[in-house]
Amino acid sequence: MTVTTRPPAGATSRTLRPTAKVLPEHARRHNRSLVLQSLLQQGPASRADLARETGLTRVTVSDLVADLMGEELVEEPGVRPGSRVGKPATLVGLRADGALIVSLDLSDEQRLAGALLDLTGQVVLRRTSTLRGRTGESAVGAVVAMARTLVEQATRPVLGVGIGTPGVVDGDGVVVLAPNLGWEREPLAQRVGEALDLPVHVANDANAAALAEHTFGGASGSGLILIAVGKGVGSGLLLDGALLRGHHHAAGELGHVVVDERGDGCACGRRGCLETVLAAPALRAAIDGLDDAGRRAALAKVGRRLGSALAPVVSVLDLREIRLSGPADLLDGALLEGTASVLRRRTMAVVGEDLDLRMASLGADVVLAGAAVLVLSGQARRLLTSHRVPPVRPVPPDPPQRTTTPGGTP
Repeated sequence: MTVTTRPPAGATSRTLRPTAKVLPEHARRHNRSLVLQSLLQQGPASRADLARETGLTRVTVSDLVADLMGEELVEEPGVRPGSRVGKPATLVGLRADGALIVSLDLSDEQRLAGALLDLTGQVVLRRTSTLRGRTGESAVGAVVAMARTLVEQATRPVLGVGIGTPGVVDGDGVVVLAPNLGWEREPLAQRVGEALDLPVHVANDANAAALAEHTFGGASGSGLILIAVGKGVGSGLLLDGALLRGHHHAAGELGHVVVDERGDGCACGRRGCLETVLAAPALRAAIDGLDDAGRRAALAKVGRRLGSALAPVVSVLDLREIRLSGPADLLDGALLEGTASVLRRRTMAVVGEDLDLRMASLGADVVLAGAAVLVLSGQARRLLTSHRVPPVRPVPPDPPQRTTTPGGTP
């Protein structure tokens, strides 16, 4: 097992696998997102490389690249250096200045964070507004207002809006339940999309963070859990390149696993949930007034409880990568080490010997980056099956259907 704070040099990611059924009439849009994803994660590549990475035919990839070049989302930066005998491969790469993405992060109950990101995930512009005390319609209004402000300040076309929010979110961008925001069955993606006339994708904030670590942070996504620690505790799971949602769209609710039945009361109505000891306010209260040795001991104890809750999850799903996202002064160090010590003892050697446990690499921007990935990757089921919001740029009509080899579509 390794416990580190930085990703290994040269770490790469794999393209996310779709988690929703792709209907034939939407296959082209799905394939387009696969090409964008591959370029985002792997950098400039030839058309042949893209065909191998995505599983599409070369003809399909060439058609999609032509469309994307017409929309000024990709470009040909040159040929591959050091090419052997024969015609050198022409590379295709994302145009960082081709479009912008609006990203919103609702994970902090005090403030709403928003940003404009380019197609490589770099933040171009940041904005914040007060979220404290705003629930229900007021909270929806704050989200729409922030997104509209960012769209108005964009100096390039906006590709779409991505939102990471606490709570349970289904594949259509409906917030099934977010108690802190006063939302129940709130069709957030639809409402923001109608207000702005843009594609909008919404996901749980921990799921968005997991997508960001996979795309920008070097995590492979073959078996990843990201644990997000803030006012509450949540987690996002990627297995074999797929984002796990669960039957109730609530996969990853690790914070409400009971670790001490005689512990403090939890907001969910039970006692001793992991959130009551691991959430940032609980951690700060536990170490308040302690000297350095006392702080380390208190944080290590919470880390061991986290390890106990994680061990069955890691074993059952055969996870390898564990990322903690939240205040580094609380999570990095004794707490991380305490978690690792329990995982070593409570998992089989074949599972636990090479666990990669570390802090998330993207820091405070992890949810914003993940919200951008939602837009680029097309993971939201709404994009693949029922999206009706017109794109920012006109897209030429699909060519007539034709027969292709398996894995390729017109």
